[in-house]
Amino acid sequence: MDEWRALRRVQGYLPIADHGLVGDGRTCALVGRDGAVSFMCVPRFDSVPLFASLLDHRRGGELLIAPVRVTESRQRYVSGTGVLVTEMRGPDGVVEIADAFLLAPDARLEEDTRADQEELLRQVRVVHGSVELRFRLSARWGDEVGPDGRSWVLRGPGRPPVYVRLSRPVSGTDSTITLEPGEVLTVSLTWGDGSRRGAGCLDRPAACLDATTRVWRRWSDHVVRDVPRPDLVLRSAITLKLLDHVENGALIAAPTSSLPERIHGTRNWDYRYAWIRDTAYAVFALRRIGLPMEAEGFLSWALKAFRDSGRPLVLYDLDGHAPPHEVEDAALEGYRGSAPVRWGNAAARQVQHDVYGEILDCAFQWAATGGVLDPGLWRQLERLAEEARTAWNRPDHGIWEVRTQGRPFTYSAAMCQVALDRAARLSRMLRLPGDTEGWSRDAERLAARVLDEAWDDEAGALTEHLGGGGLDASLLALPLRRVVPADHPRMVATTRAVADRLGAGGGLLHRYLPRASPDGIDEPEGAFLLCSFWMADNLAGQGRIDEATELFDRLCSYAGPLGLLPEQIDPSDGSFLGNFPQAISHVGLLATAVVLARAQRGVRPDLSTRTWEWECK
Repeated sequence: MDEWRALRRVQGYLPIADHGLVGDGRTCALVGRDGAVSFMCVPRFDSVPLFASLLDHRRGGELLIAPVRVTESRQRYVSGTGVLVTEMRGPDGVVEIADAFLLAPDARLEEDTRADQEELLRQVRVVHGSVELRFRLSARWGDEVGPDGRSWVLRGPGRPPVYVRLSRPVSGTDSTITLEPGEVLTVSLTWGDGSRRGAGCLDRPAACLDATTRVWRRWSDHVVRDVPRPDLVLRSAITLKLLDHVENGALIAAPTSSLPERIHGTRNWDYRYAWIRDTAYAVFALRRIGLPMEAEGFLSWALKAFRDSGRPLVLYDLDGHAPPHEVEDAALEGYRGSAPVRWGNAAARQVQHDVYGEILDCAFQWAATGGVLDPGLWRQLERLAEEARTAWNRPDHGIWEVRTQGRPFTYSAAMCQVALDRAARLSRMLRLPGDTEGWSRDAERLAARVLDEAWDDEAGALTEHLGGGGLDASLLALPLRRVVPADHPRMVATTRAVADRLGAGGGLLHRYLPRASPDGIDEPEGAFLLCSFWMADNLAGQGRIDEATELFDRLCSYAGPLGLLPEQIDPSDGSFLGNFPQAISHVGLLATAVVLARAQRGVRPDLSTRTWEWECK
């Protein structure tokens, strides 16, 4: 349970860590420790936000319910669920708010099918005291008040109407209401089919919340507990489930847009889309913590998006298409004045050669778990392997999506090696047509070239570019993708160099240093959590289990009070930066927990050897 803490704002904003996530597999919302729904998109993750006070506390819009005189608060999740409880207290008493996107009572989340009811329920209960509550509804869309002060409809051009209903009347969209001990105020937001049900769960909130809790717990019982920090592993699994678009298996990178990677900086991106590389990384961990259906759903989505688009994209929207063109929204000031706010993501139209390996690795994992590669898809995958043969030494924008001219990034070359290796293995094991032996030979040669051409004697490490360059923490991923063994002398040296020169203190790592590796932004940023989890994986792969465990524990300590992780951490004070919560950070936690659990049972981590076949079985 989070401890009681005073509410503190900086420039009108709560810290990013002072928010919880609720959702239903189609959309979600961030709820602050101040009782405000501060970011919510309807009807999907990538829709225009209904509430966005997280990006502009004056004009963004929110749904606030809180004591008029609140002094401190805390948040917790109902154990094993996505139901969030916010407690607030002041001189007059204590209020408890339960927030949940309701799920169908008979839903089985383990089947990874749609379970949402298109309803957000907020149940407010006075624990003790007589409390004057403030109710404020200020959406980015227009509002229309009902005749009884208990209902509003929020409308916008081309958007589904959202109905806001209260169990008790209030005097307006910014008003107060006094509740006595034990009294309850229920607020229901419905849209789509939820609106057609009318009042939804307004008159029976406890029963609806109990049903949703049971659905979550039935699903979370599948998550394995025999791992380090089982509490954070379970919370990470639930968080990924909340970011899983269950209609097709797409995994969004984060539920928010434009939370800054540096306060008052411009590294503000829209992450409400699905990256192929995130999917490839997620599958390893999800299968091993007891969630094979989610893993298979992610893989199925990735391969379908590639097959339907006819070309490999770095990221897709939820439907498997290119995301909208990136635009800047001058109407919102940005979190703590960190402009610009952006919608859409220009990285989708970049050249990033690692995508060849990401897609073929997804295909390999899909086939390894019994998935079928039809002839049409295999022909497309064959073409990817052939393209990887020549793409590896051409400039691209790399895994970090730099906004400069392209360069021949080492990680991209390594992932072209993955493409060739996986194509050869698929062809051999499934007896599929193709240049099996040629792909295999080229993969071996390319692995050797990466070790040779990216090595810098002066730096004593593999570097970001073929031919030399700055240090790049993405190279810690090479053993994870079976390009270079973790215990290879040059990988050991690279691990040491990254820790020494990209270290930010406290086990944190920078991805790279912009002054040494220009990225077109020319601004510092926080430490990137995923890279530190990769470091722990490398230490385990080198047999340094105690060091890996110590680093993992330190990284877990950065999780917020609710167990949620951001994309980046500010090394100066431990505050959260970047979009939140970040799927790939939670994937990193899960993967490292699995690696350490195996190591502690005496199983040598797979990433220290090249002798592997159907590793997903």
